[in-house]
Amino acid sequence: MTSNKIENSPTAKINALSDSFKQVLKRGQQYVDLLDQLAQTDDAEELLAAAEKLAEQDLHNAFVDFPQHYQAADYCMLFMGRLLEMHNVTSVTVDENGRHEFVATVGSLEDAIFKFVVSNNGEAAFTEQTQQQPIFYMNLKQRLFQFNNRALVNYFIVYALKKHSDLELRDAIKPLIEFANELADDLNFTINLGILNTANDQRFKLQKPDLQLTVIDRLFVKTGETDYMLMNLPHNSGAELLLDQGIKFDLSFDPDDYSQEWAFQVKDPGEQVSFFDILLHYTMVRQWYLADRDALAVRSERLIIADDEDAAADRPAATSSAESEAPAAAADAELAEAVDNEPADEETADQEKHDEDD
Repeated sequence: MTSNKIENSPTAKINALSDSFKQVLKRGQQYVDLLDQLAQTDDAEELLAAAEKLAEQDLHNAFVDFPQHYQAADYCMLFMGRLLEMHNVTSVTVDENGRHEFVATVGSLEDAIFKFVVSNNGEAAFTEQTQQQPIFYMNLKQRLFQFNNRALVNYFIVYALKKHSDLELRDAIKPLIEFANELADDLNFTINLGILNTANDQRFKLQKPDLQLTVIDRLFVKTGETDYMLMNLPHNSGAELLLDQGIKFDLSFDPDDYSQEWAFQVKDPGEQVSFFDILLHYTMVRQWYLADRDALAVRSERLIIADDEDAAADRPAATSSAESEAPAAAADAELAEAVDNEPADEETADQEKHDEDD
């Protein structure tokens, strides 16, 4: 009997089927164990390990159809929900929709649905579904997290501020910042808060190296209609806007730095106010910024992974690459409408209550 006949004999077929079932059952048990770990562990490292392995699971088999199971994006959402749950953060609700996808709602943004969209390289984008804005990016394997500044402006400042108050939107962003900080504290993620960073020494460099001073002149004109004061900085290096509660908002360059790159900077006594907060709370600054957003777009230091084959066994080092916060073309029409429809002063804004990355 030839080797080919042996391989095609009924006995060989049965053995192949049996082996396939054994492999499937073993894989199925591993899958169940990982699901239990994801649902029950209170250890952050075990939680991350379960989510990462589940996202890589391949349950397809020629002989056996597994019951309903989820996709990599769903495990990212479940991971996020569990980590927030472990820290008693209840303002993010994770639920399953009619298509058996896990989605989230955040705070008072009941009309907004967020899903993770996972790319081929494993990067998961926490994406608002109506406007398709990726609010932040996360990579479980490489332990990276970064807010998308363009999306923060496009969704919260341009779109959501029409329907929600500034305080509601600030409350909505808080649990997302908490999630980033939990990733850093519990799992040693490298995180980039972007324009949500409240450190006084944080400088947000503009994408374009040069800035026409007429842009600052237009801010001078706007302050003439308010009680705020805009002052020239020494050496003609920019301007500083004095807001309330001791908050200072600068647009300047370092005269001692040969590159003389323009940057925004927010300084407040308690280090509680971010560049995002300035755009959210101060109508005058928001109108000025959106009207000249192409010129004022902030550089985005996008986290990437250094390619080092020799260090494959070690955790990769994070580096950065610059991207623009200038609005995407799809947002231009709505952006123009938002600028045109902005109320003229802070008092009117309070009565009405009402894009790649930094």
